[in-house]
Amino acid sequence: MESSRRTFIFTSLGAASALLISRPAFSSGAAARLAETDPTAQTMHYVADATTVDKSRNPNYVAGQDCRNCRLYGGKATDAWAPCPVFGAKQVAGRGWCSVYNKKT
Repeated sequence: MESSRRTFIFTSLGAASALLISRPAFSSGAAARLAETDPTAQTMHYVADATTVDKSRNPNYVAGQDCRNCRLYGGKATDAWAPCPVFGAKQVAGRGWCSVYNKKT
């Protein structure tokens, strides 16, 4: 249950920060796209293409997981880019993945 608790905490923190930080940014126009070199992206092991995930650093990754089927992805499954509360006002690639992945149910 510890990993579920950790996922809940990360999700809650990401959602709360998104409400406080990204709301003005989204209303002012298009959000910037998240780069893999962004410090937060590196901390969360974000990659723009889930097929390139390093399994040795991310043992929880399962083939087929990507942002489009993550509960946190702010767009439709057909969107190439959409906001994610984990990364504030930045958009993530639909085919991307990060360590905070939480399967959509």
